Amino acid sequence: MQGCRLGVVVSALALAGTGVPDGAAAQSFTGIGSGARAFQQLDADKLPTPNVYRAATGEPGPRYWQQRADYVIDVAIDEDKKRLTGAETILYTNNSPHTLRYLWVQLDQNRFADGSLARMSETAATSGSRREAGSAQDRLSYGALARQMALADVDHGFKIEAVQDRNGKNLPYTVVDTMMRVDLPSPLAPGQTFELDIDWHQQIIDESVVGGRGGYKCFPVDARPENQDKDCIFFLAQWFPRMAAFTDYEGWHNKAFLGRGEFTLEFGDYVVSITAPADHIVTATGELTNPGEVLTPQQRQRLARAKESDRPVMIVTPEEAKENEQEGTSERQTWRFEAENVRDFAFASSRKFIWDAMGYRQDDDENPVVMAMSFYPNEAEPIWSQYSTEAVVHTMDVYNRFSFNYPYPYAISVNAWERGGMEYPMITFNGYRPNAEDAPNGEVTYTRGIKYGLIGVIIHEIGHIYFPMTVNSDERQWTWMDEGLNTFLEYVAEIEWEENYPAFRGKTNILDYITSYMTSANQVPIMTQSDSILQFGPNAYSKPAAGLTILRETVLGRELFDPAFREYARRWKFKRPTPADFFRTMEEVSGVDLDWFFRGWWYTTDHVDLAVTGMRQYTISSQDPDQEASYQRREASQREPEPLIQRRNREEGRETRLERRGEALEDFYTENDQFVPTNKQRNDYQRFLDELSDADRAIFERAQERQPYVTFVDFENVGGLVMPIPLTLTYEGGDVETMMIPAEIWRRDAERVTKMFLTETPIISVEIDVDHEIADADPTNNAFPQKPVTSRLELYLSQRSSTNQMADALVELEGDDKGETAGEQGPDVPLSAGAGDAPPNDAEAEPTAEGPSESEGDKAEEGGQREEADE
Repeated sequence: MQGCRLGVVVSALALAGTGVPDGAAAQSFTGIGSGARAFQQLDADKLPTPNVYRAATGEPGPRYWQQRADYVIDVAIDEDKKRLTGAETILYTNNSPHTLRYLWVQLDQNRFADGSLARMSETAATSGSRREAGSAQDRLSYGALARQMALADVDHGFKIEAVQDRNGKNLPYTVVDTMMRVDLPSPLAPGQTFELDIDWHQQIIDESVVGGRGGYKCFPVDARPENQDKDCIFFLAQWFPRMAAFTDYEGWHNKAFLGRGEFTLEFGDYVVSITAPADHIVTATGELTNPGEVLTPQQRQRLARAKESDRPVMIVTPEEAKENEQEGTSERQTWRFEAENVRDFAFASSRKFIWDAMGYRQDDDENPVVMAMSFYPNEAEPIWSQYSTEAVVHTMDVYNRFSFNYPYPYAISVNAWERGGMEYPMITFNGYRPNAEDAPNGEVTYTRGIKYGLIGVIIHEIGHIYFPMTVNSDERQWTWMDEGLNTFLEYVAEIEWEENYPAFRGKTNILDYITSYMTSANQVPIMTQSDSILQFGPNAYSKPAAGLTILRETVLGRELFDPAFREYARRWKFKRPTPADFFRTMEEVSGVDLDWFFRGWWYTTDHVDLAVTGMRQYTISSQDPDQEASYQRREASQREPEPLIQRRNREEGRETRLERRGEALEDFYTENDQFVPTNKQRNDYQRFLDELSDADRAIFERAQERQPYVTFVDFENVGGLVMPIPLTLTYEGGDVETMMIPAEIWRRDAERVTKMFLTETPIISVEIDVDHEIADADPTNNAFPQKPVTSRLELYLSQRSSTNQMADALVELEGDDKGETAGEQGPDVPLSAGAGDAPPNDAEAEPTAEGPSESEGDKAEEGGQREEADE
């Protein structure tokens, strides 16, 4: 980069010497109006109008309301038949200003029924696979085939036996896929209650084959076929008919459950009696109210000790769990649980459970001690006893700071499946345990992915007890409101677990991880309805989490972000927020306009790619022709170096005609080049000084005294998403300065801008996003001058592959019978086949039946929300 002189004209700075080429200047006008669109307020076209239910400030309005549903349920597990049988009483309270003539009830297990909307609308790409619709090839995995056969073998879904009022009178009802409308005998006015009784049964899902958020997982007792499903873990979710939500912004939420968009539910109190085999340990949402009937005196003593302990205490030891597996019983017993102000109820039951617990103390007069507990089989050891309950406690430590004190008396982690997790009030179902094959010399080992997957998924699922189990967002409509916010806090908690935590597929920085998704073609905006999201994990989990990380660390700073986020959680604790409530609260409390940020990150598929496209540096011209002549001469020689032909002529000793003829050809121009000042220029300079006002003369003289460097840097928004510019300036001599140029620099032109810097020392380089804090997708255009891309190159040996059919035919056939008959072995292939003797298909390879491995969602091996096999 060459320096230039900057001239002063009256009181304005003007380019002198090497200005911006006309073509480049014209290009800067192509973005006129783009800034206005990027910074348009969300209220203009995206957010609903505030009203008496939801205020413009983002908080509940003066007439905010929500419904309530209280439950009394008796349920029994038939372990042999893998069946649930239940009877429930629902007390429904109409807190709305509307009169209701019918109620809607959710029957979520009906999604597995033959002919359901979910099953009938599966595509080849989504049937047993997590690939996106439209990406399917003509192939079928073993897992997908097993799932289809299992669904065909069992009649799944709720079997409704009775729907009655409190007097035992049958009520008319209509089942519509995963919903049931119950017609009321008389209108339910505002403030009134109605009691509804439902009897039902259902077959429990084999989760390891069919998928789903609940079901059973069996472990073989021995090698005999009849003992392959004797010892099971039952983890039951969406297991009973639940009241659908009725809200101010949508009325009845009766959209069918298709498997991905999760749940929208009402708060209430639960009294649940669970009858299970007498050798089972049962854990559930809520407090166990009959411990004297189902726990031994020793177990109750251990629980009391665990409440005072700061380390996990074994309630059921590994040895006791193994002994329990071997005994078996035909007896049954009932466990009773009560839970207050929860939106759902889940439970787990197994004879295989090890159980550990410890007390977590928080500064809360109403709920000072939370019992953190874990339930897991011996197959989960040694990793679960070391990390599960510790991760539960760590989650509450972090989330309490960002929201509110943990609101319930229990926080439970249950090992239910191989990987992934699901959340319910007070209880979570979590994956990750060592593989049985990873036991060289009988010593169980586990991978790095299993360790951090376990820690991460427990943090994530326990975090869900805050969002959405307490801050009760609408999962069916907006997945990101619980998954995105929760993944953001999970990331905070993981970094506080240990430095360099491999949070996202081995990467520590979420902003490095998210760029590949944000530059991919197969995208939809975050605000897409849950069932239509493409690339579900990155879209609903990681992208919102990355955006909130940028908002906290770069746009707002922690001092503004943290109080705003806490206020959102406080305002909507035990209430139902919408996206507008979140966006408005963050702006209201932080005092910063964030519409540009939410519009770009949430409502578009643009990505971040800011580039430094040019840099020019000047010093202030004195405009004195006698002083400027040397500058002008030097600049000209730098812009246009001596022609090669002229230099080589001189090197060869070839004289010019002027040199040969001398005075005969000399005149004024021979001794004076175009930069020699003239008297006219001197007079013009003096008039320039005389015409300056006193103020301008003082500015001019100060500039001549200080001789600052004026640098113009051009930035381009290649990716389309406006963002602050984290800039690093390096000066001559090695000094470095960092600064944050706010996003508002793009408010007039969201495509290209130029920034001027006035410095005492020359700037030799500029660079964007040195700390990788804005998810910039292309670091190669972030510096001026451009930096080389460096890496390591591995040498490889070329390999040739070919098929030798003759040699393959001579290979000895493997197997016990060695193919004693031609029918078993296949037809003989002659070694010298003539024309027409070759097999009809001579292809070297054919596609495998297994197909590509299926992604486990956004965070896969490193933890994160479970995605179902059929999604």
